[in-house]
Amino acid sequence: MICLWHEFTVRLTTECESVQLVSHETCLLDQVFELIINEKPPNSNSLFLDEDSEKPHQPEKDLHWLHRAIKKQVSGPQVRMCSINRNAIKTFLHRNSFVLLTVGAVVVGVILGFAVRPHNLSAREIKYLSFPGEILMRMLQMMVLPLIVSSLVTGVSYLDSKATGKMGVWAIVYYVMTTFIAVFIGIVLVTAIRPGKGKRDTPMSDSDRMESVTAADAFLDLIRNMFPSNLMEACFKQYKTLYKKTISTKNITVLVNGSAVVTNTTDFSQMGNNSTVLQTIQETVEEMIPVPGSSNGVNALGLVVFSMFFGIVIGNMKQQGQPLKNFFDCLNDAIMRLVAIIMWYAPLGILFLIAGKIVEMKDLLQVGGQLGMYMLCVIIGLLVHSLIALPLLYYLGTRKNPYTFISGLLQALITAFGTSSSSATLPITFRCLEENNHVDKRVTRLVLPVGATINMDGTALYEAVAAIFIAQVNDMDLNFGQILTISITATAASIGAAAIPQAGLVTMVIVLTSVGLPTEDITLIIAVDWFLDRLRTTTNVLGDSLGAGIVEHLSREELQNLDAGISSSVIEVNEKPYQLICQEDDCLKHRNSETTM
Repeated sequence: MICLWHEFTVRLTTECESVQLVSHETCLLDQVFELIINEKPPNSNSLFLDEDSEKPHQPEKDLHWLHRAIKKQVSGPQVRMCSINRNAIKTFLHRNSFVLLTVGAVVVGVILGFAVRPHNLSAREIKYLSFPGEILMRMLQMMVLPLIVSSLVTGVSYLDSKATGKMGVWAIVYYVMTTFIAVFIGIVLVTAIRPGKGKRDTPMSDSDRMESVTAADAFLDLIRNMFPSNLMEACFKQYKTLYKKTISTKNITVLVNGSAVVTNTTDFSQMGNNSTVLQTIQETVEEMIPVPGSSNGVNALGLVVFSMFFGIVIGNMKQQGQPLKNFFDCLNDAIMRLVAIIMWYAPLGILFLIAGKIVEMKDLLQVGGQLGMYMLCVIIGLLVHSLIALPLLYYLGTRKNPYTFISGLLQALITAFGTSSSSATLPITFRCLEENNHVDKRVTRLVLPVGATINMDGTALYEAVAAIFIAQVNDMDLNFGQILTISITATAASIGAAAIPQAGLVTMVIVLTSVGLPTEDITLIIAVDWFLDRLRTTTNVLGDSLGAGIVEHLSREELQNLDAGISSSVIEVNEKPYQLICQEDDCLKHRNSETTM
């Protein structure tokens, strides 16, 4: 019995020391307990046998209790490990529920689109199929206007002018740098791959001509939109230069018996001694005169400029402007709560948006030859910029893992792919940055609205590739000066591109006009623009988000100083009532002393 008990204790000690062999030790303990329980008691004919000595010879009850207790202790780690695994899985599913639902919606939308495609739906039926996605777009666009104004006013008002200026400078430098990098990548790829070489796959189409606009008028419109004449009108209209065709007549005087032509002469006369007869004729001249006009859409650039200056003024008003600060801060929180509700509907809307676009697109065989190579060139450029260039800039600026940061943006990136609008994705981008990546709200409220308006890396790359592709299709060799003009023009045109679906096609006219390329050839790339528009929108959103992370890291000293200033001001405010109370107590004591006198 003693030997068996010794063996039991030794095996128990070994079991406690090696947790990894829990199951093996449990089997050995079971064998030991079976030997102990099955052992026969001492001989009943012993000389010392009495009633008290009979009790220890029945150990089954105590040993069974001990067996259960030790098995419970041994199996404890296993139960805890199972519960930890379950809790980790539940936490992961709860934290990434929106991302998983959105990814599933994209997959189901693609499957649904290709499944319905053979049925050859009419335009009306396709419209009905895309209706849930249209509702999602309308809800997100409804949130854009109050979100841009409230977030910018709140973010700028809580920063001092020095911090706002430094953060703004970092953001602008980042935007210009990434845009030039995107254009450079696009030009290098399209020059190396040459997707437009060979014979023209598709004939030139005279239909669907894009409205021509000069580069000078486009840039002037950009500046005009920065300062809207009417804020209410800026909520739904943008300034746009239109062209009016005017027909005028000019009087031209012609020498009847000579070859010279003299203008601005209206009478018959004789010149010199040669008796030359001058005759006046009228010539009709057609001229395109720029006139003021407008186009539908939110003037986001004008609202951004106004909101930034308005926030700076409120911040400089200190306590007098606190009610306005509280109002816009509360408005921003209310909008974000509405966005949280819309996010539950987003997967369903994205599903039908993608399914409707797949059903709507034309024959896939058209995407071949030159157009297929052009599409491949743009996709490679966007992937290089998104997965290499932008993460490298983030790492150089913050010394942190960029892909961990990107993993927190999956919901916003998938929404950008589904909606094809960086402005519509803006509410979800706010939520991902502030909740998943824990970026300071003062930074996101300043950087994101500006970035969604002027930072269009994907659009700049796409326009540079498209312009050189059209030149290659028309067998036009561009020199270095023309390529440099395309890069500068594409960078500037991407800033003026509205954050709406397929806005790049409109600004594409500016790039083509700058180097004398035919604007009607834009119709060549319309067949695949719907898909490329989604990819470049995703790149735009990724660039804005990484820019917010870089600006926060570079401005951390200013943010810490602001936090320290706020805490010190709170201490001063708390001390002031205390001093007033002490003064009031002194006054009361003085009055009491006077009454006693």
